[in-house]
Amino acid sequence: MCADVVRVDWVRGEGDTSTVEALLEDISSLGVCVQVEEPIPLGARVAISANGTSFDGFVSYCVFRDYGYFVGVKLSDETRWSPGQFEPQHLTDLRNLKAEKTPRPVH
Repeated sequence: MCADVVRVDWVRGEGDTSTVEALLEDISSLGVCVQVEEPIPLGARVAISANGTSFDGFVSYCVFRDYGYFVGVKLSDETRWSPGQFEPQHLTDLRNLKAEKTPRPVH
C-alpha cells in the first residue's frame, strides 16, 4: 500500500499521446495500480514516472470505483520496481503492520 503523485503517459491512437497526473495506489516488482480521472484502454502501453524514475508496462485492468478509475499496469521485464530505485512518498509494508498487531505476552 502506498500513495504518491505520478505522471502517466499513453498513446491514444495514431501518435496521439495523453498525459495525466495520477495517484499511485499500489506498487510491486511486477506492477502498479494508479487512480486516474478517465479510463485508459486495456492493453495500452503506458509510462509511469515520478522523481526522475520511469516504469513502462501495459494496462491489465481498468475499473471505475466510487470516485475514479483504478488502472492496473503490468510492468515490463526491463523496468521492474524495487524500493532502492523509487520509494513512494507514503509506503506501508504490510509485513510490519502484522508484526505490530501481534499480541505481546503480558508478564
